Amino acid sequence: MFVTFLSDFGLQDDFVGTCHGVIKSIAPDVQIIDVTHGISPQHVLQGALVLANTTPYMPVGVHLAVVDPGVGSSRRPLALRSGDGRLFVGPDNGLLVPAAERLGGIAAVHELANADYALDIVSRTFHGRDLFAPAAAHLAAGVELEALGPPLAVDALARLDLPEPEIGETRIHATVLYIDRFGNVQLNLTREHMQQAEVPPGTVIEIELALDRYYAVVARTFADARKGDVILYEDAYRNIALAISGGNAAELFGAAPGQEVRIRLQAV
Repeated sequence: MFVTFLSDFGLQDDFVGTCHGVIKSIAPDVQIIDVTHGISPQHVLQGALVLANTTPYMPVGVHLAVVDPGVGSSRRPLALRSGDGRLFVGPDNGLLVPAAERLGGIAAVHELANADYALDIVSRTFHGRDLFAPAAAHLAAGVELEALGPPLAVDALARLDLPEPEIGETRIHATVLYIDRFGNVQLNLTREHMQQAEVPPGTVIEIELALDRYYAVVARTFADARKGDVILYEDAYRNIALAISGGNAAELFGAAPGQEVRIRLQAV
């Protein structure tokens, strides 16, 4: 059985290693796949998007995700089953929902309330170690989801506010969702949105962020652009992103998650 693990813990501290130790102590034979621990601290939306993008490429198993700014508050710890049979463990803050909905919807949800499947002492600040990692390990070892605690209503789960783009005849209003380590700026746009707007590769467009404007080219790959060109391209997960060939788009634009981006479709 596999446990995949995504978090905002980083790798400088002991958090990830400690959670690995807890999982292996409970389920020695489980294989752990670290998806990433580089989610920006407390950035639940980024964690949810990365989890939704990457889980389809993971083996079916238990998917542990911890980006939990509400740890110690009244937010609930939970585990859920998606329609395709995967199990997800994490906080009830919207983190798990987009991935599960992409994989057949949410079939069942249970609160982590059975002390038999947590560590003996649960801290107020490290539920990743004390609640979530043990629950993931027990599920991987064959414990039934229903044993972890009482069922919850699917419509009672916390959900993230995912901004929708506005697609017009001459303009698109989009929003920055997150920025990767290369400075590429992912927008809340997909291939379908670009097809709806009838913007084929090779089109020159105008990008407006704050009060600054830039020309960009709709490109299939970085090889379609000269070094230093601004491009709008489809990334590996079929999301639309802004980038600079050989450069850092986020630095140039001063972009940040939540920022509005306006795209004028008839730049020249």
